[in-house]
Amino acid sequence: ASCHDSPESGEPSVSSADLKGWSRRPLGKCARWYAGGTPRKSQAEYWGGSIPWISAKSLTEFYVRDSDRRVTELGAENGTRLVPEGPVIIVVRGMSLKSEFRIGITKRPVTFNQDLKALRAVEGVEPLFLAYAIKSRTDQILALVDEAGHGTGRLPTDLLESIELPFPPLPEQRRIAAALGALDDKIELNRQMNATLEEMAQAVFKSWFIDFDGHDDLVESALGMIPRGWEVRPLLDFAQLISGGTPKTSEPSFWGGPIKWASAKDVSQCPNRYLVDTERAITEAGLNGSSTKVIPKGSVVVVARGATCGRWCVFGDAIAMNQTCYALAARRPEHIEFIKHLVPSIIDHLVRQAHGSVFDTITTRTFKTAKVVIPPDESITRFSETVGPIERRILTAIHESGTLADLRDTLLPKLVASEIRIAEAEEEVEAVV
Repeated sequence: ASCHDSPESGEPSVSSADLKGWSRRPLGKCARWYAGGTPRKSQAEYWGGSIPWISAKSLTEFYVRDSDRRVTELGAENGTRLVPEGPVIIVVRGMSLKSEFRIGITKRPVTFNQDLKALRAVEGVEPLFLAYAIKSRTDQILALVDEAGHGTGRLPTDLLESIELPFPPLPEQRRIAAALGALDDKIELNRQMNATLEEMAQAVFKSWFIDFDGHDDLVESALGMIPRGWEVRPLLDFAQLISGGTPKTSEPSFWGGPIKWASAKDVSQCPNRYLVDTERAITEAGLNGSSTKVIPKGSVVVVARGATCGRWCVFGDAIAMNQTCYALAARRPEHIEFIKHLVPSIIDHLVRQAHGSVFDTITTRTFKTAKVVIPPDESITRFSETVGPIERRILTAIHESGTLADLRDTLLPKLVASEIRIAEAEEEVEAVV
């Protein structure tokens, strides 16, 4: 029988015989399963509290600590589910299942909605090992996805429960979880450090260039309120506007090469301020045989059309892109850091100028007619000298986290399948953390 949330079912357990060596058991018997829900949104007293409410959209990190929405204690008791630190949370319904399987482990008490399931490990199963064991079956799990309507992906619970996972004795589960967890801990530490560094850089930009006379942006509307020596100039006097393109998808020789190629999806789902990797890549033939261009590192890229119009990121490498985005590259090297902060500060203004019959669209005219308040050159140069080292530390940490994630993803299936010894994995982990 499966382990579901019902008072009569009792707490399932793993037999002691299983712990004598490696064994295989279905996921349904490894954890107690909980369903989530959504408190009534018309009840204001349910929302705006301190308890994270996790959805498929907000489940973007392996360690689950927060969400874009929170509920009150009253909300947690009405229509959703509160789980403590420790359960594994997986997405079982949503558009994201078309391309990825989202999974995390709670690091504090959270609530969650009906598109997720929470799995609380039974006795004899290490929760973190369970999370990694499930994650190692990502390809198998994605193959089970069907459609729930309107293109929404759905994972049937009965098929998920039937997936067999390998389990070593509990002490070895903990060693494997600790080795892989050390990599994720370092990735999380880098993320937290970068969040602090980004706040520092943005605080410098705001205090130097925005907080004058109570004004809150650098667009043309600030005319008449600017400090002496500043001026209003067209945005494109300082930033070069670059469009993208898509090589023929029917031409195999155009795809799978060494050149990273970004789409609106890559930009809008970028987990960091800097985009350093993309879902697809093209060849030199694809670059030369289409209107796409390689965008300089440090350019700000904005989604110009569609449901994610206005989303942006900074290219942390030289990357090509498609026609759904525009890039703004600094015309002078000493202006790169200023442009990185200037463009995001006026995104809301650009989006307000967007138009379209179905989705908002930021056109070339939007950029060409945009005027911004520009400080003297010496201030821009001093700003670059101040925040440049901060930005380089951020980008270095992102690249380091990418390397750590690659090692984790290489070790994960081998450890879970007992293809390598845990001692070997521990040596590799110790060498990088």
